[in-house]
Amino acid sequence: MPRLLSIIPIVSLFFALPLKLHSVNLCGSTAFAIAWLSNFKLLLLAFGKGPLSHPSLSLPHFIAIACLPIRMRQDPPPKSPSNLKSQNRNQPSPLDQDGHNSQDPPPNCRIGGNPHPRITQKERTSIRNYAIKSILVALLFRVYDYSDHVHPKAILVISGFLMYFMLEIVLATAAFVARAILGLELEPQFNKPYLSTSLQDFWGRRWNLVVSRTLRPSVYDPVLCVSAQFMGQKWAQLPAVVCTFLVSALMHELIFYYMGRTRPTWEITWFFLLHGACLVVEIVIKKLAKDRYRLPWVIAMPLTVGFVMGTGFWLFIPQLLRCKVPARAFEEYALLGAFVKEVVAGGAVKLTIQ
Repeated sequence: MPRLLSIIPIVSLFFALPLKLHSVNLCGSTAFAIAWLSNFKLLLLAFGKGPLSHPSLSLPHFIAIACLPIRMRQDPPPKSPSNLKSQNRNQPSPLDQDGHNSQDPPPNCRIGGNPHPRITQKERTSIRNYAIKSILVALLFRVYDYSDHVHPKAILVISGFLMYFMLEIVLATAAFVARAILGLELEPQFNKPYLSTSLQDFWGRRWNLVVSRTLRPSVYDPVLCVSAQFMGQKWAQLPAVVCTFLVSALMHELIFYYMGRTRPTWEITWFFLLHGACLVVEIVIKKLAKDRYRLPWVIAMPLTVGFVMGTGFWLFIPQLLRCKVPARAFEEYALLGAFVKEVVAGGAVKLTIQ
């Protein structure tokens, strides 16, 4: 309790911080990383849980993990035959099915490491992919500049891809900085969400993993523990899933309020509640069928991706446009580009004079 009382003023400050920012890029990034993730990590710390509770964290690592949207990589403990049997008896969480235990603090987190790690072939491929996505973002912004002559449905699609590419680039940049400066080994934030074969796969293993890994110990696990006492272990995860999506919905509404400073229409909440309800149905069907019947991936993948994109274009992306996020972001990038050109031109003039 004393730790919680000491953390509450910091949490309040972090919630107020985005209100002082007017740049949509800075406001959105601060709202996501500080007002949401940092506050949840601090609240977990107050109860001795979460990534900040690891006893071997140094001060620089503590600050980086607290303030950046990153999560340390976890090495799974060695599996003995008895552990394998017990693991098979335990059902994985629908929000974390990647085969490792995500309880905090993890036993084998990679805290330190080489401060200047070598770049592997996989990382070179990732760098190339992010470079391509950065070029695509620039092209999409260029197309968005002519939005008056583009069909509104096409604007929805462009805005959706812009949101995905920019979110992935921002999170990858934060991870790169933490890894380059502090030598932290980090978990990936995305895992090819366009290859998802179910909503469990999309939300638990592929999309914005730093959020799902934060929501699990802070929302899912506590609700699961309580509901198991009333509903039994088999169905306890259903209210836990709904509560997790509800909390995620409210935090997204808060982020959109920070960026647009307009009253919420609650369509974002309906988006996440719809996905939470569909995920509950998916879990029930799998439990009743005992995983005997599964759709082939050639059918499951387009159905899943199509459902996510369709509901996103229906309920989620219009709120980005209502807050004028793409237009304001384009204006800010244009101003930044003009500033860089002016600085470069000024430097060239000075060199010429000398």
